[in-house]
Amino acid sequence: MRLDEGEALAAARDLAARPGLALLGIAGQPGAGKSTLAERVVAAVPGAVLVGMDGFHLAHATLTALGRVDRKGAPDTFDALGYVALLRRIRGLDGLDHPEVVWAPHFDRGIEDAIAGAVAVAADVPLVVTEGNYLLVDEPPWRDVVGLLDACWYVDLDEDVRRTRLQARHERYGRTREEARARTWGSDERNAALVSASRSRATAVIDGK
Repeated sequence: MRLDEGEALAAARDLAARPGLALLGIAGQPGAGKSTLAERVVAAVPGAVLVGMDGFHLAHATLTALGRVDRKGAPDTFDALGYVALLRRIRGLDGLDHPEVVWAPHFDRGIEDAIAGAVAVAADVPLVVTEGNYLLVDEPPWRDVVGLLDACWYVDLDEDVRRTRLQARHERYGRTREEARARTWGSDERNAALVSASRSRATAVIDGK
Protein backbone atom coordinates (compact mmCIF):
# COMPACT_ATOMS: atom_id res chain seq x y z
CA MET A 1 0.00 0.00 0.00
CA ARG A 2 1.33 3.43 -0.97
CA LEU A 3 0.13 6.60 0.73
CA ASP A 4 0.76 10.30 0.24
CA GLU A 5 1.28 12.46 3.30
CA GLY A 6 -2.37 13.43 3.66
CA GLU A 7 -3.47 9.81 3.60
CA ALA A 8 -0.73 8.93 6.09
CA LEU A 9 -1.92 11.58 8.54
CA ALA A 10 -5.49 10.30 8.24
CA ALA A 11 -4.26 6.75 8.90
CA ALA A 12 -2.38 7.95 11.99
CA ARG A 13 -5.53 9.60 13.32
CA ASP A 14 -7.41 6.33 12.79
CA LEU A 15 -4.74 4.46 14.77
CA ALA A 16 -4.97 6.97 17.62
CA ALA A 17 -8.77 6.64 17.71
CA ARG A 18 -8.59 2.96 18.62
CA PRO A 19 -9.02 1.98 22.28
CA GLY A 20 -5.76 2.01 24.24
CA LEU A 21 -2.29 3.07 23.17
CA ALA A 22 -1.14 2.62 19.56
CA LEU A 23 2.48 2.39 18.42
CA LEU A 24 3.35 3.65 14.93
CA GLY A 25 6.80 3.11 13.43
CA ILE A 26 8.32 5.20 10.65
CA ALA A 27 11.38 3.72 8.94
CA GLY A 28 13.49 4.67 5.97
CA GLN A 29 16.98 5.36 4.70
CA PRO A 30 19.18 8.12 6.15
CA GLY A 31 17.93 11.47 4.89
CA ALA A 32 14.60 10.14 3.57
CA GLY A 33 12.49 12.43 5.77
CA LYS A 34 11.50 10.11 8.62
CA SER A 35 11.88 12.74 11.33
CA THR A 36 9.94 15.33 9.36
CA LEU A 37 7.03 12.97 8.76
CA ALA A 38 7.07 11.81 12.39
CA GLU A 39 6.90 15.41 13.60
CA ARG A 40 3.98 16.14 11.26
CA VAL A 41 2.11 13.07 12.51
CA VAL A 42 2.60 14.11 16.13
CA ALA A 43 1.43 17.64 15.31
CA ALA A 44 -1.68 16.25 13.58
CA VAL A 45 -2.71 13.84 16.36
CA PRO A 46 -3.65 15.46 19.69
CA GLY A 47 -1.75 13.91 22.57
CA ALA A 48 0.70 11.97 20.39
CA VAL A 49 4.30 11.59 21.52
CA LEU A 50 7.49 11.08 19.50
CA VAL A 51 10.07 8.54 20.72
CA GLY A 52 13.02 8.35 18.34
CA MET A 53 15.27 5.33 17.87
CA ASP A 54 18.19 7.79 17.75
CA GLY A 55 17.84 8.27 21.50
CA PHE A 56 19.55 4.89 21.75
CA HIS A 57 22.77 5.94 20.05
CA LEU A 58 25.72 4.79 22.11
CA ALA A 59 27.39 7.80 23.73
CA HIS A 60 29.87 9.62 21.51
CA ALA A 61 32.67 8.96 24.00
CA THR A 62 31.79 5.25 23.98
CA LEU A 63 31.86 5.12 20.18
CA THR A 64 35.25 6.84 20.22
CA ALA A 65 36.58 4.27 22.70
CA LEU A 66 35.20 1.42 20.57
CA GLY A 67 36.66 2.87 17.38
CA ARG A 68 33.22 3.23 15.81
CA VAL A 69 32.72 6.99 15.81
CA ASP A 70 33.36 7.24 12.06
CA ARG A 71 30.47 4.79 11.54
CA LYS A 72 28.03 6.53 13.86
CA GLY A 73 24.57 5.57 12.67
CA ALA A 74 25.45 1.97 11.75
CA PRO A 75 23.40 -0.77 13.45
CA ASP A 76 26.15 -1.63 15.96
CA THR A 77 26.37 1.98 17.18
CA PHE A 78 22.98 1.74 18.92
CA ASP A 79 21.74 0.07 22.08
CA ALA A 80 19.21 -1.94 20.08
CA LEU A 81 18.26 -4.18 23.01
CA GLY A 82 17.57 -1.10 25.11
CA TYR A 83 15.33 0.29 22.38
CA VAL A 84 13.35 -2.96 22.14
CA ALA A 85 13.04 -3.03 25.94
CA LEU A 86 11.63 0.51 25.95
CA LEU A 87 9.00 -0.37 23.34
CA ARG A 88 8.03 -3.42 25.40
CA ARG A 89 7.77 -1.23 28.49
CA ILE A 90 5.57 1.30 26.67
CA ARG A 91 3.40 -1.64 25.55
CA GLY A 92 3.22 -2.90 29.14
CA LEU A 93 4.89 -6.18 28.15
CA ASP A 94 7.86 -5.98 30.50
CA GLY A 95 6.18 -7.93 33.31
CA LEU A 96 6.33 -4.95 35.67
CA ASP A 97 3.60 -2.76 37.07
CA HIS A 98 2.98 -0.19 34.35
CA PRO A 99 3.95 3.26 35.69
CA GLU A 100 2.03 6.45 35.10
CA VAL A 101 4.92 7.73 32.97
CA VAL A 102 7.59 5.94 30.98
CA TRP A 103 10.64 8.11 30.34
CA ALA A 104 12.45 7.85 27.01
CA PRO A 105 15.72 9.38 25.77
CA HIS A 106 16.09 12.02 23.07
CA PHE A 107 18.99 12.46 20.63
CA ASP A 108 20.29 16.04 20.43
CA ARG A 109 22.09 16.66 17.13
CA GLY A 110 23.55 19.85 18.53
CA ILE A 111 25.71 17.89 20.97
CA GLU A 112 25.74 14.61 18.99
CA ASP A 113 24.57 12.68 22.05
CA ALA A 114 21.46 11.28 23.65
CA ILE A 115 19.80 12.81 26.70
CA ALA A 116 18.24 10.30 29.08
CA GLY A 117 14.76 10.79 30.55
CA ALA A 118 13.89 13.60 28.12
CA VAL A 119 10.56 12.36 26.71
CA ALA A 120 7.55 11.58 28.90
CA VAL A 121 5.16 8.87 27.68
CA ALA A 122 2.09 8.99 29.91
CA ALA A 123 -0.14 5.96 30.37
CA ASP A 124 -3.06 7.68 28.62
CA VAL A 125 -1.16 8.69 25.45
CA PRO A 126 -3.24 7.66 22.39
CA LEU A 127 -0.34 7.33 19.93
CA VAL A 128 3.40 6.88 20.25
CA VAL A 129 5.32 7.53 17.05
CA THR A 130 8.79 6.01 16.84
CA GLU A 131 11.11 6.60 13.91
CA GLY A 132 14.50 5.32 12.83
CA ASN A 133 16.49 3.56 10.16
CA TYR A 134 16.32 -0.01 11.38
CA LEU A 135 12.76 -0.60 12.59
CA LEU A 136 12.07 -3.09 9.78
CA VAL A 137 15.46 -4.84 9.61
CA ASP A 138 15.06 -8.61 9.84
CA GLU A 139 18.17 -9.23 11.95
CA PRO A 140 18.44 -9.70 15.71
CA PRO A 141 17.68 -7.79 17.84
CA TRP A 142 16.07 -5.32 15.40
CA ARG A 143 13.61 -7.92 14.06
CA ASP A 144 11.72 -7.79 17.38
CA VAL A 145 10.73 -4.15 16.80
CA VAL A 146 8.10 -4.62 14.10
CA GLY A 147 6.13 -7.10 16.20
CA LEU A 148 5.68 -4.43 18.87
CA LEU A 149 4.17 -1.91 16.45
CA ASP A 150 0.59 -1.56 15.24
CA ALA A 151 1.90 -0.32 11.90
CA CYS A 152 5.28 0.53 10.43
CA TRP A 153 5.67 2.78 7.41
CA TYR A 154 8.61 3.11 5.05
CA VAL A 155 9.41 6.61 3.77
CA ASP A 156 10.48 6.51 0.13
CA LEU A 157 12.40 9.39 -1.45
CA ASP A 158 14.28 9.82 -4.73
CA GLU A 159 17.87 8.70 -4.11
CA ASP A 160 19.54 11.79 -5.56
CA VAL A 161 17.33 14.09 -3.49
CA ARG A 162 17.95 11.99 -0.37
CA ARG A 163 21.73 12.07 -0.74
CA THR A 164 21.78 15.80 -1.46
CA ARG A 165 19.74 16.49 1.67
CA LEU A 166 21.89 14.15 3.74
CA GLN A 167 25.12 15.82 2.65
CA ALA A 168 23.65 19.25 3.39
CA ARG A 169 22.62 18.06 6.87
CA HIS A 170 26.14 16.85 7.61
CA GLU A 171 27.51 20.24 6.55
CA ARG A 172 24.92 22.03 8.68
CA TYR A 173 26.19 20.19 11.73
CA GLY A 174 29.81 21.14 11.22
CA ARG A 175 31.40 18.82 8.67
CA THR A 176 33.33 20.21 5.75
CA ARG A 177 31.94 19.65 2.28
CA GLU A 178 34.47 16.88 1.68
CA GLU A 179 33.76 15.20 5.01
CA ALA A 180 30.01 15.41 4.41
CA ARG A 181 30.31 13.85 0.97
CA ALA A 182 32.56 11.06 2.27
CA ARG A 183 30.07 10.28 5.04
CA THR A 184 27.08 10.37 2.70
CA TRP A 185 28.65 8.03 0.15
CA GLY A 186 30.47 5.91 2.74
CA SER A 187 28.92 4.62 5.95
CA ASP A 188 25.55 6.27 5.27
CA GLU A 189 25.28 4.54 1.90
CA ARG A 190 26.05 1.14 3.44
CA ASN A 191 23.41 1.75 6.09
CA ALA A 192 20.95 2.87 3.39
CA ALA A 193 21.39 -0.42 1.51
CA LEU A 194 20.56 -2.40 4.65
CA VAL A 195 17.47 -0.28 5.30
CA SER A 196 16.29 -0.53 1.69
CA ALA A 197 16.40 -4.33 1.90
CA SER A 198 13.88 -4.19 4.79
CA ARG A 199 11.27 -2.21 2.87
CA SER A 200 9.07 -5.24 2.08
CA ARG A 201 8.22 -5.62 5.80
CA ALA A 202 6.46 -2.24 5.93
CA THR A 203 2.68 -2.00 6.20
CA ALA A 204 2.71 1.05 3.90
CA VAL A 205 5.13 3.07 1.81
CA ILE A 206 4.89 6.84 2.21
CA ASP A 207 5.97 9.25 -0.51
CA GLY A 208 8.77 11.38 0.94
CA LYS A 209 8.99 15.12 0.42
